[in-house]
Amino acid sequence: MVDCLEFDDELKITKFKTSSFNPTHIFECGQAFRWYKEEDNSYTTVDGDKFCNVSIVGDYIYLKNCTKKDYYEKWENYFDLKTDYSEIKEKLSFNDTLKNALEYGYGIRILNQDKFSTIISFIISANNQIPRIMKSVNIICENYGNIIGEFNDRNIYSFPSPEQLSKVSVEDMREICRVGFRDKRIIDVANMIQSGQFDIEKISELSNEDLRKELIKLPGVGPKVSDCIMLFAYKRSSTFPVDVWIKRVMEYLFIKKETDKKLIANYANELFGEYAGYAQQYLFYYGRENTIGK
Repeated sequence: MVDCLEFDDELKITKFKTSSFNPTHIFECGQAFRWYKEEDNSYTTVDGDKFCNVSIVGDYIYLKNCTKKDYYEKWENYFDLKTDYSEIKEKLSFNDTLKNALEYGYGIRILNQDKFSTIISFIISANNQIPRIMKSVNIICENYGNIIGEFNDRNIYSFPSPEQLSKVSVEDMREICRVGFRDKRIIDVANMIQSGQFDIEKISELSNEDLRKELIKLPGVGPKVSDCIMLFAYKRSSTFPVDVWIKRVMEYLFIKKETDKKLIANYANELFGEYAGYAQQYLFYYGRENTIGK
């Protein structure tokens, strides 16, 4: 929810106020890999074939390269600005442990990202580290995407379409983009989507259980990756992806013993209910930034 929403279409700047928005928390909590931190501490984010620069000035959030049309057609949904995060945080504030995480990452919002780029990015994320994921994703965009604009004397590239990516050889994906064992899986997925064998829009209508089953049919998509795709591209906010950091955090702060990942997800769903995905992001950021359980 936003207040004081203003547009300057001549300068392509949109500004607004909201209490639950901090670009550092949003972009550095592991949910997205196409962002740049600028020298002025603002962030430039790219999603599909759109980009904007995000900064905080006083009480206002500024979106540059964002007209009124861009805001309503793209960025309002991308930043989940119709959702009242104050209400979500109130619902999740039922114990002191969670309150600490909510306060630490007060400005987190779950991004609603482009489906194809999210699928490919999280295939790359499997058994990988964020800096390496970001590097590979950016190489893919710079080599196979299109230039969609310029910011701070730097070309901004779109994420390639399924058609563009399907034409890349497995060897180039491995050698140029440095994606390792994920090379063939990425090209296979691009071909499946480009050919219509796998419809990433049609599956949006499925239940959580059926959506997960469909996503896992894609090469390189297992339970954790499918849950990330569901949370960050399909608005399934009750989904609780369990990676190494979340496993440590849940064991250390809540369960108090080593526990199987599937059981952790079940525990979280019972504990957090429909807000499990939001809780996951607050706990991930809080746990990783404070090396909890390591």
